[in-house]
Amino acid sequence: MDIYTIIFLALAVFIFLRLRNVLGQRTGSERPPYDRAARDVVHGAQDNNVVPMPGTVIDQAPLAPTADVVPPTDRWKGIAEPGTPLALGLDAIAAQDSSFDPRHFISGARSAYEMIVLAFANGDRRALKDLLSSEVYESFDAVIKDREKHEQKTETRFVSIDKAELVNAEARDRAAQLTVRFVSQMISVTRDKTGSIVDGNPEKVTDITDVWTFARDIASRDPNWKLVGTGSTH
Repeated sequence: MDIYTIIFLALAVFIFLRLRNVLGQRTGSERPPYDRAARDVVHGAQDNNVVPMPGTVIDQAPLAPTADVVPPTDRWKGIAEPGTPLALGLDAIAAQDSSFDPRHFISGARSAYEMIVLAFANGDRRALKDLLSSEVYESFDAVIKDREKHEQKTETRFVSIDKAELVNAEARDRAAQLTVRFVSQMISVTRDKTGSIVDGNPEKVTDITDVWTFARDIASRDPNWKLVGTGSTH
């Protein structure tokens, strides 16, 4: 063997021993490699290159209940008693529309009630069209036309809206219907073209109970409810 062969062999042995000291030997008891991507997904690290695989959430063990989880018996607390037709109707609507919130609906219905009554008194057809079904709009429009024909004007003022409560709820096919009883106090008077009173009393507060039904297509992207039925008692 010439001197160069001996030098290369010695160099190869030296490199092998250095790598052995640095890398160590596999004994079968080593820890698995550190998976940074997996850790980032678990802890919510923002990494655009990490894409959670489908099913990872479903396959996880169920989480312990939190304070936000409402027991079924308390679901409609303050709105409907458990097991009543109203509660069952609300369940049916919520089953088809997970975003449904009866408290939010009642608040909106209360505002819509006042808007519709005042728009009707003022003959505001544009406002009414957005809030009424076509059938209810036609009946309201007929009364407005009759007032216009006889050159009459109605003045209505709310004193208070004392109550707005759900009395019925149901889901049929894609349609959800909610019926609300409104108890209010208002002053209303109708005058002819000379200003003479033909109906009502501008000094008298009248107690009114209206029972209105609102509906919407659950499958539609339009979240708005429209008035589809009216009834009232004085």
